[in-house]
Amino acid sequence: MAIVTKLVKDKAVVIFSKSSCCICHSIKTLICSFGANPTVYELDEHPDGQQIEKELKALGCKPCVPAVFIGQELVGGSNEIMSLHLKGKLVPMLIKERAIWL
Repeated sequence: MAIVTKLVKDKAVVIFSKSSCCICHSIKTLICSFGANPTVYELDEHPDGQQIEKELKALGCKPCVPAVFIGQELVGGSNEIMSLHLKGKLVPMLIKERAIWL
């Protein structure tokens, strides 16, 4: 977990993605639509992508992308993010971590 921990440290929102994944694109677009500027790591373009993928799987991400961290805490993948959004809980989480300001 060393690489993932290092990459999410001190960042409000981190998304682990793959550049060819349409679901990843949708999640990035959703989060950006609120005005957030997430740090995005494309695993298929990152030099440690395979190791990061293994660490995400060990954390319980299946599939491993998209994997969204808000406030250095793993929130989950697309199902969890969409569920939070539909329940009206995603924006308050982003505000709490100062990823967006209203």
